[in-house]
Amino acid sequence: MSTIAVCIPSSRIRGRLDSPKKLISDFSFCSNSPAFISFSRRFFSFSTSFSVVNRPLLKINASSTVGAPNGELEASIAGMVGANDLLIVGPGVLGRIVAEKWREEHPGCQIYGQTMTSDHHDELIKMGITPTTKGTPVSNKFPYVIFCAPPSRTPDYPGDVREATLNWNGEGSFLFTSSSAPYDCSDNGSCDEETPVVPIGRSHRTDVLLKAEKVVLEAGGCVIRLAGLYISFIDLEGAHTYWLEKGICDVRPDHILNLIHYEDAASLSIAVLKKKLRGRIFLGCDNHPLSRQEVMELVDKSGKYGKKFGAFTGTKDPLGKKLSNSKTRAELGWEPKYPSFAHFLGVPQ
Repeated sequence: MSTIAVCIPSSRIRGRLDSPKKLISDFSFCSNSPAFISFSRRFFSFSTSFSVVNRPLLKINASSTVGAPNGELEASIAGMVGANDLLIVGPGVLGRIVAEKWREEHPGCQIYGQTMTSDHHDELIKMGITPTTKGTPVSNKFPYVIFCAPPSRTPDYPGDVREATLNWNGEGSFLFTSSSAPYDCSDNGSCDEETPVVPIGRSHRTDVLLKAEKVVLEAGGCVIRLAGLYISFIDLEGAHTYWLEKGICDVRPDHILNLIHYEDAASLSIAVLKKKLRGRIFLGCDNHPLSRQEVMELVDKSGKYGKKFGAFTGTKDPLGKKLSNSKTRAELGWEPKYPSFAHFLGVPQ
């Protein structure tokens, strides 16, 4: 296999990773380029190299074999990493919003997204996020790492989190986005950052989260326990859209829910990252808890959805909790863009 070292502006990388000829056509831009790419393919029959500048080096090894889907790319980071560079483990809805907001505050930084598969790598590249696949060797560590991947796609969530902490260089911040589920309250009572958590052994779901949190805290990272996430009407993200689709739901109408918009979860995450704190747990919510019934009444009143909700018919499932994150807000100086679900919908309270 021959190797060719190419230096081209990062702005010209997008859309070229699947086309070596387009990459080669960019050689003329190498003299003062801000990013370097090392690209290896079996069908290259020549080798060349250029001097290194003080920018991160993105090393991409791409093997091309007959029948290989899309010439599978494996990326690893080599060379210098910038002081504000960010690794997002699990760049889904939340991770992508974090990337957008982080870049606004840190122009010129490099943002990398680690995924389980390469299915959405093209989307990430278009957003300016350099994709890598879990398990790809990374020779340099990052000053900022945020773990946004859910536990549903892995048999060893704490192990995956531990692996992610190894990509952190101990500077900046490591942040794990957890859930408010571990708070031990199921009677619609009040709950804040100091509320005790569910004991290990009572619930598999909370066991997984608490064990992952423990890994992060022991590594010096921070945790945000997020309430229920929702986003715009078009993207249909949130419990309310699920219930709207079902129409009749066999759960209690008086169960208290806690919400936070994806944009606010992202801005809160960035607020924690920027503080460079160690071993802390924060809570993300809008401080306006609502019952399931109240949520769906607001949805109906808004007139922004094309159908009406049916009913909640359950009577025996557990109740919820009323979250307040006043301590988090005071310490971080953070306030949400959407102070309540009603505000998001444009419905007077």
